[in-house]
Amino acid sequence: PHQPAARSSAMATAPMAARAMRSARAGPRNQGGCSLRRRAARCEAAPTSTPAAALGGTPVKKTSVLVVGATGTLGRQVVRKLLDDGYDVRCVVRPRPIPADFLRDWGASTVSCDLLDPETIPATMVGVHTVIDCATSRPEEDMMGVDWRGKTALIQTAKAMGIQRYVYFSIANCDKYPNVPLMQVKKRTEDYLAEVGLDYTTIRLCGFMQALVGQYAVPILDEQKVWGTSSSSRVAYMDAVDVAKMTSKVLSTDAVIGKTLTFSGKRSYSSQEIVRLCTALSGSEEPDVNEVPALALRATRAVMSFFQWTRSVADRLAFVDVMGDSEISADMKETYELLGMNESEVATVEDYLQEYFDAMLSKLKEVRAESKSTDFYL
Repeated sequence: PHQPAARSSAMATAPMAARAMRSARAGPRNQGGCSLRRRAARCEAAPTSTPAAALGGTPVKKTSVLVVGATGTLGRQVVRKLLDDGYDVRCVVRPRPIPADFLRDWGASTVSCDLLDPETIPATMVGVHTVIDCATSRPEEDMMGVDWRGKTALIQTAKAMGIQRYVYFSIANCDKYPNVPLMQVKKRTEDYLAEVGLDYTTIRLCGFMQALVGQYAVPILDEQKVWGTSSSSRVAYMDAVDVAKMTSKVLSTDAVIGKTLTFSGKRSYSSQEIVRLCTALSGSEEPDVNEVPALALRATRAVMSFFQWTRSVADRLAFVDVMGDSEISADMKETYELLGMNESEVATVEDYLQEYFDAMLSKLKEVRAESKSTDFYL
């Protein structure tokens, strides 16, 4: 008897999902072992454009994309840009009391998954051509659990499921700070992804302009204290919207397969320069800046590292070593050429903050006007 289409498709993908679940459950294996070589040989022998068709299922469309970490600062911008560019976007969201309704309102589909539970991963990749990994652990989470064990399980599953493109977001200069746990984990994940055999692109990021709003713009506008460090480090910030735009270009550019790119803003800024810029654009008085000495942060990290329950805090405080006298930026000329873009398509920090303060000051005027119109005097 004729089988319904949905049942036929599920039967076709079931063996693939089962293999992926077994692989993810096993955890990271020896990267030179025979298991990975056998899987790589099978993938090379099969038609790379339609792996599902070889199993009797529906061919996977090149526009089908899975975004991991879709609710974050970068992830949501990637989702929105890909939807605008005509991609079919599926978003991985963690089980949470507050659902990610805004993603569905935009036109994306959502699926629940927990990177700490590898058995939940395979089902998210059925019918997917490209995986974009924007996720990272939250401050309260186990960094090694999410950013290493979870990510390697994600990569293994992508390999087993025949995913044809994989985009991984890392941190600029992660190879220069092996003693900083987060940087070490990012570099290890980069190396693991390169050795597994997927068609990958790694994108290293310097910093997001969005972070400047909460750290500097809001307290300056509210005439509150601004907290910073005494370091003279400089960061070439980028707008997450521009990073998403460039990520969409990556998906349509075969020349970046197997490459590691660094996305960087036009110029780098110190925290003192950002404070002066926010003060000038907002028309505020010079703020009270509290600078925490780097030595104090290092001492706090040393104390935290003695206790098991504060070890994750100590690992994150290790980032103070990156905030020394470093320059977190990169030359973007080659990247722009590869992606067919130019520097003028990317916003500057001045443009971004100007737009923010214009919008906020305009809103404040409206609120004050409404308040005056509703004042009644007896």
